[in-house]
Amino acid sequence: MAIPDLDALIAEVERARGGAGGAAAPDRGERIAALRAAVSLAERLRGLADDLVDGYVEHSRLQGCSWAQVGEALGITRQAAQQRYITPRGRYGPDEFAEEVCAAVTHMRQAALAHRNNFIGTEHVLYGLLTEDNSAVRHLVALGIPADSLRSRAQGSLVMGASQAVERIAWTPYTRKALTAAHELAAREESPICCRHLLLGLASLGRGTAADVLTGAA
Repeated sequence: MAIPDLDALIAEVERARGGAGGAAAPDRGERIAALRAAVSLAERLRGLADDLVDGYVEHSRLQGCSWAQVGEALGITRQAAQQRYITPRGRYGPDEFAEEVCAAVTHMRQAALAHRNNFIGTEHVLYGLLTEDNSAVRHLVALGIPADSLRSRAQGSLVMGASQAVERIAWTPYTRKALTAAHELAAREESPICCRHLLLGLASLGRGTAADVLTGAA
């Protein structure tokens, strides 16, 4: 994969703000608009970079790597690595989930194993949510979005990997963020986390494979 250079990023900023290159010199308002577009793009890139490292830190820990080894790879101390990456991710009890979520999670894991993936990404979550009749499917139907075609698109987004079966499959940073958003939604409604909350949590991310699938269905 080619990493974009500075010229490519500048071109993306110009496209994002709708700039017309080569015209008269931009006024101050246009320069500020370009600056804001550059800041937005930089934030997206930083977010992607952080998510990439977060995911591989978690995978390293799941494979038995010590915090000292992780810290060495990151160029920081063991203590600094622990402080940075051991964050409150929510220890959810069984009573915090609706029963339908358990069935959906089973389908997520089965999809990951069937595709030899050692992670549960947003694509697995979306596919699992749409496999059986539940509150997520009913929410889509109420919005006039056909769940069957969306499930097919979600299934098509699953990519075959080369990982062997593992005892524990890690949730990626995006899926953990979706779960956190779902937990917040459920707390506001004073109800257990249901499949609809997870679906809305995926949609709230605004990026990731599931978000792309959902955007295409809107």
